Amino acid sequence: MSGHSKWAQIKHRKEATDAKKGKIFSKLSRAITIAAKSPPAGGGSDPKTNHKLSGTIEEARKANMPSDNIERAIAKASAKDGAELKEVLYEVYGPGGSAIIISAVTDNSNRTTNEIKHLLSEHGAKLGGHGSAMWAFNKAGKEFNAKFPATLSGDDTKKFETLLSALDDQEDVQDVYSNAETP
Repeated sequence: MSGHSKWAQIKHRKEATDAKKGKIFSKLSRAITIAAKSPPAGGGSDPKTNHKLSGTIEEARKANMPSDNIERAIAKASAKDGAELKEVLYEVYGPGGSAIIISAVTDNSNRTTNEIKHLLSEHGAKLGGHGSAMWAFNKAGKEFNAKFPATLSGDDTKKFETLLSALDDQEDVQDVYSNAETP
């Protein structure tokens, strides 16, 4: 029975769950801060007049994010002493000719760009120039819809899925959109 403790198993599962929640809350917090910094036409930090902010707050509530965290993220948008967060879009040529759009929120775009490039090179993808992948999507509401789906198979499917997993683990990446269809 040595090494088999019910409480140790519970502790490890709780740590893993808490780490996932923390990562989700961190991403949502950044998204709320960016939405609250929207131009005055978007309404600023008032969710009643800023539709992007109200939608992001709704997402945070669905993820059971505490109200204190939401309020801190909104307050961070108006703070002058903190690091300046900005939203960055990366257009990528993915495995099997797929087009990928990566939305990231960062305080250091050079660091994030280098990390994204490294992840892409490890998984058979590469960064494209402005407009190189955007042409494959129609913007519909909050999401990008693929105009021309790319069907992946075999090794490309595996590379694509591991790329998505690696991008999900990168802390600055908020959303990933792709025109890839897997079997």
